[in-house]
Amino acid sequence: MKVSMIACVGANLELGKNNALLWHLKGDLKFFKDITLNHVVVMGKNTFKSLPGVLKNRQNVVLTSKTNLETFPKEVEVLHGVDEVLEKYKDLDEIFIIGGASVYKQFLQYATKLYLTEVEKTHDADVYFPSFDKNNYEREILKECEEDGIKYNHVLYRRK
Repeated sequence: MKVSMIACVGANLELGKNNALLWHLKGDLKFFKDITLNHVVVMGKNTFKSLPGVLKNRQNVVLTSKTNLETFPKEVEVLHGVDEVLEKYKDLDEIFIIGGASVYKQFLQYATKLYLTEVEKTHDADVYFPSFDKNNYEREILKECEEDGIKYNHVLYRRK
């Protein structure tokens, strides 16, 4: 199984502030949907709570260390650790880690692909994508974009 990550980051790997995305770019949302459709998406509890609802046509998995289960929709599977996720989905081709910052950090060592929307701006943030050694990855720009005066690229990093 391949572990892939997908995120939209600023020039300093900014992810969000106050449990919200920093940028709302239609092109990025479409990229996210196209890449993750019909896959397992693993996220933290706060990331799930920030969504408008269950992500359709994807198996939604919430990773939480809390054993007292909060109420999640029946379509959402709740798991409690990285090992549990890796074991549960070991027979799939690929799963996607979609945030937040602590979940990215926990899975980074297992990730073979990083799909990053790299925004060519900085932004005030309180959470960041974990830093990673870009020398360990091949970088491919999938698409160059501009929206509302904001330049960004869809980039795929493949672990060497």
